[in-house]
Amino acid sequence: MTRLAFAGDRQPAVDCLSILLDAGVKPEALMISGPERATHGEILREMSGLPSDRVLVGRQFREPAGIELLTSLNLDYILGVHFPYIVPDSVLEIPRIGVLNLHPALLPHNRGWHTPTWAILEETPIGATLHFMDSGLDTGDIVARAEIEIRPEDTAHALYARILELEVELFREAWPLLASGSPPRQTQSPDEGSNHNRAELASDSIRRLDLEASVPVRETLRTLRALTTNDVEEAAYFEVDGRRYRVQVTITPESGEA
Repeated sequence: MTRLAFAGDRQPAVDCLSILLDAGVKPEALMISGPERATHGEILREMSGLPSDRVLVGRQFREPAGIELLTSLNLDYILGVHFPYIVPDSVLEIPRIGVLNLHPALLPHNRGWHTPTWAILEETPIGATLHFMDSGLDTGDIVARAEIEIRPEDTAHALYARILELEVELFREAWPLLASGSPPRQTQSPDEGSNHNRAELASDSIRRLDLEASVPVRETLRTLRALTTNDVEEAAYFEVDGRRYRVQVTITPESGEA
């Protein structure tokens, strides 16, 4: 039987843990977000049925006691699903096979943050990827990928919702590969794809709309779609008389044949 520790948050983590439990696999330990970041931590704790001494909260997993616990469990994998912490080498080295991450992008495209936004802005492929973690950011070997089409009506928010569903289905399909103990590993080329950090979208060159500029409608619409997320503070904006106005869009296709 596969021995793993489960690390996660958000609804996809709940759904993936449910897949494991339905397959008869109960985690040996649980790693959840701290209260300042968690949305589904307590749900995962209740689902796992683990005692408190097998639950690591926040950054406890990288502290000496957490490392000692994880090392003692003879793990095959640590599986991360929307686990919002950097995993140090000291933890990456613990499982026999490796540490896995479910990433909301089609690697090697869009490593890092805000993946739907960058996929729309740069018109790159998007999807979901299950990959091994290494010391880089989303650069480890790929186990499985699935691509999703970017629709004309997609905003970053709408596209992300579909990616989250795709992540769960990808994990469901990939689990037998992991359970076999010899999952496939496709090496990523460091010269391929793209990387983005959180700070990049704060740039006025991306967010600020110049009301006097002559810009193709396609380009402006692409920017508005890409910056329409669940957070209005991430939206594009224009200014009038020193006041800033945020712009989010909703696009509705007409019914009938394309």
